[in-house]
Amino acid sequence: MKKKTLNELEISEIEKIKQKQMQDIRDKEKDAREILNEVKKRGDEAIIEFTKKFDNVGLDKEDLVVKDQEIENAYQKVDEETIEALNRAAENIAIFQSNFLPDDLRISEFKKGIKLGYKVTSLNSVGCYVPGGKATYPSSALMTAIPAKIAGVNQVNVTTPPSEDGSINPATLVACDIAGVDIVYKIGGVQAIASLAYGTKSVDRVQKIVGPGGAYVSAAKNLVKKEVEIDMVAGPSEITIIADETSEPKTVAMDLLAQAEHGPDSLSLLLTNSSELAKKALEVVNKKLKNLNRRKLVKKSLDRSMIIEGEKRELFDLANKIAPEHLEIMTKCPLEDLDYVQNAGAIFLGKNSPVAIGDYATGCNHVLPTAGLAKTNSGLSVDDFLKKSSVQYMTKQGLSEIRDIGEKIAEIEDLISHRESIKSRFWEENQDE
Repeated sequence: MKKKTLNELEISEIEKIKQKQMQDIRDKEKDAREILNEVKKRGDEAIIEFTKKFDNVGLDKEDLVVKDQEIENAYQKVDEETIEALNRAAENIAIFQSNFLPDDLRISEFKKGIKLGYKVTSLNSVGCYVPGGKATYPSSALMTAIPAKIAGVNQVNVTTPPSEDGSINPATLVACDIAGVDIVYKIGGVQAIASLAYGTKSVDRVQKIVGPGGAYVSAAKNLVKKEVEIDMVAGPSEITIIADETSEPKTVAMDLLAQAEHGPDSLSLLLTNSSELAKKALEVVNKKLKNLNRRKLVKKSLDRSMIIEGEKRELFDLANKIAPEHLEIMTKCPLEDLDYVQNAGAIFLGKNSPVAIGDYATGCNHVLPTAGLAKTNSGLSVDDFLKKSSVQYMTKQGLSEIRDIGEKIAEIEDLISHRESIKSRFWEENQDE
C-alpha cells in the first residue's frame, strides 16, 4: 500500500483508479454485445453453446432449469450449521427490509374536497444474478431475492453459473430455496443477462435484473438497460476506512485485507489523522499478507490501495468526494462523525461493525453502488422492486377551489382543451357556450 499525506494526494489519483475500473467494464461491451445478440436471435441454443465455451459445461435444454430433486439433494449435502446460518441471515434481511415497506395505499385530505396520496404496487417479475461456478456466493441469493419477495414480486428467478459437472453449489441452492426463489437457471455470464432481458423458450423474460457480477456481467447489464430495468452497473468492490488514534491497528488492517480479498481490482483506502496508526496498521497488513491463501490476488489489490494521513474533517471531505461503496468510521465518536458523511453506499460505525458482518448477517444489503455512484445511488432494497402511482380524488367543491389555477396555466401554455376539460365539470355554468 502507498502512504501519502493529504497534501501530497491529488484526488485525480483515486479518480483514475475508479475510472479504470469502469473502463474495464466498457472494454468488455463489444464482446458482451455479440453474445447478447446471439442469445436474442437463437435463444436456448446460444445459451448452451456459450455455457460450453465459457464454463466448460455441456448442458441440454432440459438441464437449464434446476429441478426440485436437485434442491432436495442440496439440503443433504449442506451441513446443519450452514443451513442455520443461512436461515438466520435470511430472517435478518427480511426483518430489516420489512421495516421499510410502505403502505399499499396512503391518501389524506390535502384541502377540503381534495384527497391526494399514492398507491404502491410491486413489479411482476425480477431476475437475480448470483455469481457462481468455481466460487460460492449464497449470500448474494439472499440479498437479491429476499427484498424482492418482501416487496411482493410475483416471480423471482435466479441465474447462476454451473460448476464443470453441471451442478449448482448446494449452499447456493439452499439459499435460493430459503429466499423463496421460484426458478433457478444454470446460466452464468453475459448469456444469463441476455436470457433474462430477452427471454427464451426455457427462460422467462423479467421486468428487472439485479445482482452483482464481474466485468462482463456488468457490461451486459449496461447494454440491456434500455430494454429492461437494472439495479445498477457495479464495478469492483471498495472500502474507505476513517480511523483515529483510538482505533486498533490489527482491526483496521484486517478490514483492509478483507476488502482486498474480493479481487485484484478491489480498492482499499485508510484515511487517518494518526501517523502511529498508519504505521502499525501497515505493519500488520504486510505481516498477515504472507500467510493468506489468496496472497497474490490480495497483493495486486493492495498495490493500488492507499493510506492517507490528514486532519479528520478534511478526511471526511475526501471520503465524500470518493463516495465509497463501504465506509467504516472507527473514531472516538463515530455517531457524531456520521454527520459529516454525505456519500457512501453503506456506513459502518465504531470498532465492532466490520464490513464483513454486513456482507452476511446484519440484514442490510451488500448489493451497493461502487465507483462513485454512491453520490446518486442507494443500495438494493425493497424500493427497487416497488413503484408508486399518485392518487387524486376531488369532489366538485374541491375542484372548484383550484380550477382557476389550472385554467389560467392552461391558457398561458395555449392548451385550450386542457382549460375546457376543467371547465366541462361545471357545465351548468357554461350552457350558453
